[in-house]
Amino acid sequence: MNIDLPYADSTITATLPPGTRRLSSEPAGALPPLADLDGAVRQALAAPLGLPRIRDLVKPGVRVTIAFDDHTTGSFGPIRPVAIRAVLDELAAGGVSRAQVRLVCANALHRMCRPAELARLLDQELVREFGPRLTCHDAEDPEQIADLGSTAEHGYPVDVSRLVTDSDLTVYVNTNYIRGFTGGWKSVCIGLSTWRSIRVTHDPDGMSMSLNRNRMHAVLDEMGHHLERRLGRRIFKIDTLLADPFHAAQVFAGGVDETRHAALEVQTRRFPPRREAALEPVDILVYGVPDSSPYAIWAQVNPILTLISMGLGYLGGMIEAAGKPGILATHPLKRLRHVGRVIVAGPRDAHVPRHLGWEVAASVEEAVARAQAIHGPGATSGVVEQPPMPADPDRGRH
Repeated sequence: MNIDLPYADSTITATLPPGTRRLSSEPAGALPPLADLDGAVRQALAAPLGLPRIRDLVKPGVRVTIAFDDHTTGSFGPIRPVAIRAVLDELAAGGVSRAQVRLVCANALHRMCRPAELARLLDQELVREFGPRLTCHDAEDPEQIADLGSTAEHGYPVDVSRLVTDSDLTVYVNTNYIRGFTGGWKSVCIGLSTWRSIRVTHDPDGMSMSLNRNRMHAVLDEMGHHLERRLGRRIFKIDTLLADPFHAAQVFAGGVDETRHAALEVQTRRFPPRREAALEPVDILVYGVPDSSPYAIWAQVNPILTLISMGLGYLGGMIEAAGKPGILATHPLKRLRHVGRVIVAGPRDAHVPRHLGWEVAASVEEAVARAQAIHGPGATSGVVEQPPMPADPDRGRH
């Protein structure tokens, strides 16, 4: 069988053995883009889930922080400025002037955005209006961080930006749900936190894209509930589902737990469990790795990081779901316990995968033949059919 696989910024056609199983990682149904994004945001703000309207949560003179997702979320439409302006109007209806509002990009330990990049995430008018009241979170500046102690249940340390603790209300604008990975308390307890808190979930055994019984979000929920108890008030959240990287499909507003629950109800209908992708586990799993990484938005791709984060991180989740023990192997991602060997086919620079301790083959066909020789007669194979990755036309220019 012939199949086109993502390869760098293009595709390659590979001939795979007869009987190779097609495994899909695409959603079961598409979400249509909103015809009126501004109207949808304002409608969600007018009927929030689990909380009063923003205008009813504030009074004149209070301090407000509006936080928003950084550039790594794969959301490049106007959701950030549209949502922020709608929130500013809600605040104005409650008597809060714009001078009492701070904006912060919740970039966790990702690199902070340059001024021109903040203008791309928001727009030039908002950047100009807020000036020094628009900042990026600095997870490494202790003066900007509040230590809220540890959770009672498991002792997880909870650090958060002082823009949250020193404000009377924090509103967070989430811009994308990637299966069950993003959203929820990950926005605040990761995006506005420090390594001391982030390391609790961000290790190979702690991260999960699952929509059900997500172990990472169970930890984050515990941290978020502790944060709200310490603050004595709740965080107001806007959660977004995308139709594509440039258009929103659905918007929810209200409490963090309530908006995540609403978003996951939709996501669960769209994404069947990955373990249902294969009726029987396979010995050899084939999939392409595009020249794309959330850590390289508006920047050059780091090939080692891309192979690890995309090749065996985000895309590699299918290995556990569809593979037999011994299917592939790499040290950096311990969670892929099924893995016995990794063969990278057709790399432009063979030194990169070899530097990671992986094997190299000149073609997909050669890689599959080598894997078949290892597994012996009767080895089964599967190929992951992936949705196309959106191209960033301006990557590397900024």
